[in-house]
Amino acid sequence: MRIRTSPDLNPEANANQLPKGNHTPATPPRDAVELAVDVLSDRWTVLILREAFFGVRRYGQMQRNLGIARNVLADRLRALVADGMLDRVRYRTDPDWYEYRLTERAIDLYPVIIGLMRWADRHLAEKPETTIELHHGSCGQPIQPYLACSHCHEALTGRDIEARIHHGP
Repeated sequence: MRIRTSPDLNPEANANQLPKGNHTPATPPRDAVELAVDVLSDRWTVLILREAFFGVRRYGQMQRNLGIARNVLADRLRALVADGMLDRVRYRTDPDWYEYRLTERAIDLYPVIIGLMRWADRHLAEKPETTIELHHGSCGQPIQPYLACSHCHEALTGRDIEARIHHGP
């Protein structure tokens, strides 16, 4: 006996149904972007990391710079420490005061943060003259970071890359 789950007599005519063959029959494995979004799940997390990249380490300065509620900042800092993005380091005792330092895991995220900055400067900035200019620490010159192929060193855009699933080591 078949149990009817839809009041529609003709399920083929239901406008909310995906066309045949245009859906995934099983849940796909979680990819790197989805895993990253789990860590960088909200606006405050990304802004806290930005502050850390700009050299801000202390709770009070982060709170003032961001205008974030103290309970929200404390919660996000705990999560970033738990996710291995920041280390909580005591710098004073009696009372204990802590600062938050970027881990290697977080430092590896730097190109993403710079990419977001450059994308927003180009597409969202209301006043382009207020953008942040980045300078190379060694030579002092302004920089324009770009993505390049590790083999031929040619600059890359989203149109130049083909995604392929890699299986195994």
